[in-house]
Amino acid sequence: MYDSFRSMPLITSLQNVRVKEAAKLRDRRAREKQGRILIDGARELRRAIEAGIELVELFVCRELCSSDDAYAVLERAEHAPVELLDVTPSVFAKLAFGQRAEGVLGVARPPQGSLADLQLPENPLVAVLEGVEKPGNVGAVLRSADAAGVGAVIVADGGTDLYNPNTIRASLGTIFTVPVCDASSREVLAWLRARRIHIVTSRVDAAVRYTAVPLAGPAAIVIGAESHGLSEIWHGDDVTAVSLPMLGAADSLNVSTTAAVLFYEALRHRQGGPVTP
Repeated sequence: MYDSFRSMPLITSLQNVRVKEAAKLRDRRAREKQGRILIDGARELRRAIEAGIELVELFVCRELCSSDDAYAVLERAEHAPVELLDVTPSVFAKLAFGQRAEGVLGVARPPQGSLADLQLPENPLVAVLEGVEKPGNVGAVLRSADAAGVGAVIVADGGTDLYNPNTIRASLGTIFTVPVCDASSREVLAWLRARRIHIVTSRVDAAVRYTAVPLAGPAAIVIGAESHGLSEIWHGDDVTAVSLPMLGAADSLNVSTTAAVLFYEALRHRQGGPVTP
C-alpha cells in the first residue's frame, strides 16, 4: 500500500541538517526561532491535517508505517503542499519521542489564534487554565475538554508554550480540535466579563460545593496550577468559587483531574441534570 506514494529522498545520516533542525523543535527557543512546531504520532498528525494545520515537512519511515492513522496521514500528504522526507529507522528514532515508532512525524506552522479570534457557540462553556506549567497537564485538560464539549480552552499566564510537543501528545491531537489561545489573566477576565459569562473558579478553600452552582448557561471554569492555585484577580461579585470534596490525606487533585470533574458536571447540567447542594 505504501509503495503507491511518490518517491522521496532517503535520509540515512543522523547529522542531516533537516533532521537536526527538526530535532531542535523539542526546545521552546527553537520553536520560537523557527516559527514551527513538532507533531509526534500518527493520530495526532491525522487530527492536525483534518483541522487544516499547515504541514511543512513530513518525515516518514516506511517500514514503521502500519496503522490506519499512519496511512491516512500519508494519503492526505500525498496531495498536499508538504515535503515528504523518507528516513531510516535510526534517523526516525532520533526524531520521535520515546518509543513512538509510528512511522510519521510532522513539522508544522503553529496556528495563530487570539482571544479576538475565538468563535464561541451560542451557550458557551469555556475553560481557563492559569499559570499551569506542565505541558502534559495542559494536554490532558484539552483531551477532557474535547470529550465534554467545552467550547474553548484559554491558557492564561501560561508557564509553557501552547504547542509544546508534550502538550500535543498528551492531548492526543485534540489541541487541533478545540479552539485554543493564550493571553494574560487580566485580558481573559476582561474578555469574559465583556461577554457576561459566569465565572466559576476552582479553589480548595471555597465554601461552595462544585455541584451547587448552576452551569447550564454561559460559563467559564477557571483552574489554577497545583503549586500555587489561582491569582487574586479572580475575585469579584460575578465570580463564584467552588471546591471538590477531599476526603483523604491529599488536599488537592491534579489540575487535569479537577478539570475533568468540573467539565462533566457542567455537561450534566446542560443535559438537564439538577443543581444539588
